[in-house]
Amino acid sequence: MTTGQVVAFILVLGVPLWAIVATALAFHQRSARRLGEVQLQDQSARANALEERFKPITDQEAEVKRLQEVVSTKETEIEKLRASYAEKMTVYNRLAKEVAVFDEKIAFAEMGLYEPHFDYSDSEQYKNAIASVRDAQKRLITNKTAAVCKTEWTVSGSKAKGQTFTNRNVKLTLRAFNNECDAAVANVRWNNANAMEKRIVTARQQIDNLNATNEVIITDNYLKLKLQELFLTHEYREKLKAEREERAEMARAAREEQKFIRDMERAEEEEDKYKRLLEKAKTEASRAAGTQMEAYNEKIRMLERDLADAHAKVERAQAMAEKTRSGYVYIISNVGSFGEEVVKIGLTRRLDPADRVRELGDASVPFIFDTHTIIYSDDAPTLERSLHNEFEKTRINAQNYRKEFFRASIDDVEAAVKRLAPGAPFFKDIEAQEYRETLARRNAMLAAIDVPAIDVLPASI
Repeated sequence: MTTGQVVAFILVLGVPLWAIVATALAFHQRSARRLGEVQLQDQSARANALEERFKPITDQEAEVKRLQEVVSTKETEIEKLRASYAEKMTVYNRLAKEVAVFDEKIAFAEMGLYEPHFDYSDSEQYKNAIASVRDAQKRLITNKTAAVCKTEWTVSGSKAKGQTFTNRNVKLTLRAFNNECDAAVANVRWNNANAMEKRIVTARQQIDNLNATNEVIITDNYLKLKLQELFLTHEYREKLKAEREERAEMARAAREEQKFIRDMERAEEEEDKYKRLLEKAKTEASRAAGTQMEAYNEKIRMLERDLADAHAKVERAQAMAEKTRSGYVYIISNVGSFGEEVVKIGLTRRLDPADRVRELGDASVPFIFDTHTIIYSDDAPTLERSLHNEFEKTRINAQNYRKEFFRASIDDVEAAVKRLAPGAPFFKDIEAQEYRETLARRNAMLAAIDVPAIDVLPASI
């Protein structure tokens, strides 16, 4: 029943107005109290829910303590993990070193540079030395001093059976060690000689460890002979390679000498030709008169100049053929191909040294060379070697000395030339025409490309 209905009912009953008002006020008060109780209960429920939700962090000190305990636990776990990692890394590094000596693809830089142990002059001496070392190994095996047993064993109370047991162990030990050494010697190359040495030493240690129970060991003398065989074999192969290159260089020098002789013969033929033409021109001039005489005189002067040039060429060719040490030392650079401050210092015995420069700038390099100087010398190899010594520390290829490229500034090269060959011309300018034209064309192509501008970079993508 609504309030209006209650009031109408009271009026019908003839209840006084003040009673009606009092009744209404009482009704509103009861409704307000009821609404307040409901709201209070609702707020209390929400407060209880929030209190329950954030109960774990209501005590700040307790929460800080709990978090500190968590941090301490995590730090302890991290320290244990680091210790475990360090321990396993130590094992890994040890195993990696043991495996490395068996890896034929090991990096040359990691094993270091091989230092020669012998200084024989030719491959035949190395070959004889290898044979001597192998004979010494056989003598140790025959004398039973290659591998020895430090204990006199008995088997079933029998010394004879114990000796048989020891002999078999020694034989098995030597067979295993010899196989390892033979593999190392067979596979030794310029980039793994030190690795093969470590392989032999490691094999000896491992075999001795496996024989620790029966006390059979490989002697130091036998190990030393095996290492000598390894070093000799490696240096023998390197000497063979050097001798092949030397023979090739001698053959090249012989071909060049034959070329000098042919050049001299062609120069002599050219001189004879100009002599005949000059004699013919003089004969015809003696019969000519007037304007023809002047024409013949001009022709005679031209032929005399050509004859002088041909004669000079003959003398130069003869000198080249008779004195193989004469020649031209050239210094050239190629900025486009090799970059700044890289020069080539070489020697040529061609009559026209520029032919050699043009040959070097053929299709094997992107751009042609710039010539800084060409110096004629009666002892060209000595001059070339002196210039090489000036810049030996900056030689680009320190292994193959036929690659005569050096990293040096043009000013330093000019100073060395003036000191070693006073009076020789030197041109510091680097024209690099093809290279600079290529750069200009490439820059023009890049400038023609329309690159869209980006106004604002996005904060995220």
